[in-house]
Amino acid sequence: MHVSSQDEFALIARLTRSLASHSDVLLGVGDDCAVLDLNADTLLLATCDSQVEGVHFTLQTASPEEIGRKALAVNLSDIAAMGGTPRFALVSLILPSHFSLPTLDGIYAGLQREAELFSTLIVGGNVSGAGKSAQLAIDITLLGTADRGHVLTRSGAHIGDVLCVTGHPGDSAAGLHTLLHPLASSEPALDAAGETKPPLAYSEPALSTVRTAHRTPHPRVREGQLLAQLGPEIVTSLLDISDGLSGDLVHICERSHVGARVEVAALPFSPSILTIAVEAQYDPLLWTLHGGEDYELLFTVSPAHLQHVRDLIQNTTGTPVTPIGTILPASDGLQLLFPDNHIEPMPVKSWNHLAQ
Repeated sequence: MHVSSQDEFALIARLTRSLASHSDVLLGVGDDCAVLDLNADTLLLATCDSQVEGVHFTLQTASPEEIGRKALAVNLSDIAAMGGTPRFALVSLILPSHFSLPTLDGIYAGLQREAELFSTLIVGGNVSGAGKSAQLAIDITLLGTADRGHVLTRSGAHIGDVLCVTGHPGDSAAGLHTLLHPLASSEPALDAAGETKPPLAYSEPALSTVRTAHRTPHPRVREGQLLAQLGPEIVTSLLDISDGLSGDLVHICERSHVGARVEVAALPFSPSILTIAVEAQYDPLLWTLHGGEDYELLFTVSPAHLQHVRDLIQNTTGTPVTPIGTILPASDGLQLLFPDNHIEPMPVKSWNHLAQ
């Protein structure tokens, strides 16, 4: 049996089931960050993530600076998903021997720029050769802080809570699709009348919007902090959408022991994703539910406080907050409610690192 036969989260459970713990580990494996109590005024958050060339990025579809920015952004998003403040990053690079120094300079410039945007300091790391591998790997550990009593986790959702999302999930997946499936044609084609048609191309500015969402996602750090300030009695659970809305919703449901219904008509499709979907002849619902790499926040709110939460986030940050569904009993599972009011089980098709 090889790792490729394993589900990512089943493998994590296998590797961590016998790990020791301690009273100062308030939350270990199973959420976006570990939460540690060092007897300080604030709690310590710790997370790590890796970006591997050919798996998470290519030098043909993103600039070196964009690669560096995204590598740190995915870690910043984990801190956002706990309602915390990012503080210190350590960057480890696994380098192929042939790798270009100017390209590496560009990646590090991107890391530094993203760190500055979120008042985070890069304080160390490591450099190692990749041996015979031709792939660059960027591994980042990020430390942050959170106020006591205001750390938000995946495990607090209650039946009847409203399921909400920030921004426009699916834009990143649409952006990736345009990079992998360009419409541009090198030679003019002929239509049915035998007349020359112009080369195909995706429309601007929709193309720029979805590719930016994919290449340089914006971690919702400030939004997460505002949600955390409200406390877990109002915002009952929180995570970020990294592997796809459907797959990450499963994490909330499993940790909170609940089910959920998502209303298709309520999903916040951006104008850009709708434009690209028509041109790509693709169902935008699939990108929005299963695409991943959105780094938007998915959270649950006590119904009586929904409008206050929406107003707070939108008025303070400008980020839209959309109610997309309801938390149900666990026995109801995951459901999709369609505009004609029929209900289907929600398929879960999130990213699995070990199956790619």
